[in-house]
Amino acid sequence: MASLYSQVPSVSAVFSLYTSFSAITMLFRTILNEIVPKRIREYIAMKAVDFFSSYFQSSFTFVIEQRWEFVENQTFRAAEVYLPTRLAGLSTGKLLVGSSNLKNPAAEPKLGIPVNTKIIDEFEGIHLEWTLHSVETKKYLPEKRYFHLTCKKEFREKIMTDYFTYLAKSAEKIMSHRENLKIYTYNQDRSKWESAIFEHHTTFETLAVEPELKKTLIDDLDAFSKGKEFFKSVGRAWKRGYLLYGPPGTGKSSMVAAIANHMKYHIYDLQIQSVRDDGELREILTSTKNRSILLIEDIDCGADASRRRQTKKKEGDGGEDDGEPQKRKKKFEVGISLSGLLNFVDGLWSSCGEEKIIIFTTNHKEKLDPALLRPGRMDVHILMDNCTPFVFKKLVALYLKTDEHVLFDPIEKLIIEVSSTPAEVTQQLMASKDADIALKGLLEFLENKKMKKEEDSSVEEEGEIEDAETKEAET
Repeated sequence: MASLYSQVPSVSAVFSLYTSFSAITMLFRTILNEIVPKRIREYIAMKAVDFFSSYFQSSFTFVIEQRWEFVENQTFRAAEVYLPTRLAGLSTGKLLVGSSNLKNPAAEPKLGIPVNTKIIDEFEGIHLEWTLHSVETKKYLPEKRYFHLTCKKEFREKIMTDYFTYLAKSAEKIMSHRENLKIYTYNQDRSKWESAIFEHHTTFETLAVEPELKKTLIDDLDAFSKGKEFFKSVGRAWKRGYLLYGPPGTGKSSMVAAIANHMKYHIYDLQIQSVRDDGELREILTSTKNRSILLIEDIDCGADASRRRQTKKKEGDGGEDDGEPQKRKKKFEVGISLSGLLNFVDGLWSSCGEEKIIIFTTNHKEKLDPALLRPGRMDVHILMDNCTPFVFKKLVALYLKTDEHVLFDPIEKLIIEVSSTPAEVTQQLMASKDADIALKGLLEFLENKKMKKEEDSSVEEEGEIEDAETKEAET
């Protein structure tokens, strides 16, 4: 025992050894910093970490960011859709719940994906852990969101080849059976689309349009939804463009709602008049999701607003500075160009995303540039016209729940003689739930409209006669 204690070094000896080792280490570190460049030192350190990690770390993590090459990362989108079905596998005793159903506050809330909480999934016996992360960015910019998917290292290749394919197909199946649709509007201050529940109840069953038009449109939409391989085989982007044109009040918005409900597509409502320039337009449009409708209403007004801003910029060139920073002035005065819009609708940028429907609406088709109207940009032109006898009967059946009435014949004759929009007819039908009262009110409305039309024609004829007499007197 005494010999054992005699072999233990003294404290002073240990301290002396530690001091010598520290001195040698500091000397070696100084020489290394002086001789080896910083980038090479960082590279060596990185390789050393990777080397030891490969031996001591058994897990592997996939990072799935929200944006990928200027567009939304479709793998991120698939995870957003799929993971709410796996929330029973949360690693903690908390759930994110909420409801945006303004019409039914008592409705059961939906489950959301909580941040920084593990969600457990299993694929062919492989244990997987998902975590959603969110990082604050600069002011007025949306937060940076990304998923971490962690698995054992030996399953890395299988996850890449099989699981992500399963994830995409599962999300596609879930989206094809959407219960709640959303309508998006673009928040320029935050540079992001913001959504609300879309609960417009118009469908093709309730839409008051001519049956031939309805059948043609439904057939075209169904063919588009099944046309992935066709579009791929002919080398075209999987998208479809529709132009809805006609007088105000002819049901263009209802038609958009019927298309959205039929296709189960979300709607992105873009106020193109407020878009500042082509760069912002490209950023806005590429951030829309697949299986969606991009709605650009009053496209003729958007073109007019852009021309006014460009004219204003030209008139201001060379003028006195009003004290406003030049960068800000340019930001609000340039506006979008026709080529900027066409480049997304039918140019190289049109290939960003797929299964998208672009709907333009206008009250004045004749004001549109012919370059916008050609096939490939606006493939289908749909005239939303004034009320017809068929549309009138459809509206009566919807609002008054009747298919026959003694006032049908005189009303139908007036509808043919007098131009009235479906909105005007609907307004009269909603005046009372009593069919007699409502139809009598509609008849009086149409008769008054006919009388005004005859009076206007009479005044116009008198004016033409006076002009002719004046010319004869002058000659």
